[in-house]
Amino acid sequence: MARPEQVLLLEPQHELKFRGPFTDVVTATLKLTNPTDRNVCFKVKTTAPRRYCVRPNSGIIDAGTSINVSVMLQPFDYDPNEKSKHKFMVQSMLAPYDMTDMEGVWKEAKPEELMDSKLRCTFEMPLENDKTHESESNKIVSSSASSVKTEHSVLPKSASASLDDGEVKKIMEECKRLQMEVQRLREENKQIREDDGLRKRKVTSGASPHSSSAMATSAMRDEGLSTRVLAFCVLFFVIGVIIGKLVL
Repeated sequence: MARPEQVLLLEPQHELKFRGPFTDVVTATLKLTNPTDRNVCFKVKTTAPRRYCVRPNSGIIDAGTSINVSVMLQPFDYDPNEKSKHKFMVQSMLAPYDMTDMEGVWKEAKPEELMDSKLRCTFEMPLENDKTHESESNKIVSSSASSVKTEHSVLPKSASASLDDGEVKKIMEECKRLQMEVQRLREENKQIREDDGLRKRKVTSGASPHSSSAMATSAMRDEGLSTRVLAFCVLFFVIGVIIGKLVL
């Protein structure tokens, strides 16, 4: 009895092409599509199992879906005069509705239930012109990437430098204003101390409670002014540290 026609759609249909050089692993992709409303079991076999690695080499393709099979040719010494005799076969069958063990299904499958498609393998070496073109293309791409990377690294640096200059200018102006404020407070504090000294010399040891209260108020005022001066000095120091970091 003739086998049924393959239900899977293969892409490519008849030939797997492997393009050299073959000093490293070369991969070809085989797309399997299941256009039916049934799940389909599949296997991929080859006449040269030691020369290829196939992933996945078996499985189930759900109804209306597809998978990509990677066929990896292992490195070898290429001889252009040697014709490739390697072949692949995609074997498939409709998955039973109550399937639990895929290996068991394959063992119990009847010949009339199996479908298969065969593909041959071809090896191609790139021409010298192609090699030169690819080499030049790689150089151009590498040069462009390097140029873009350089511009990318330079532009942010310039922007950052101008931003730092603007910030430094603002901080310097603020420092000048704070210096003037501190100087004014020092002169005001000095004047108050001189005035208080004159008042203290006029006050006798038997000063009235009102005089004592005035002296306490003056002392509190001196302490408040000293605290303000100290606060401005601390702020000035912190701003100076920030300026130092920005300049470095």
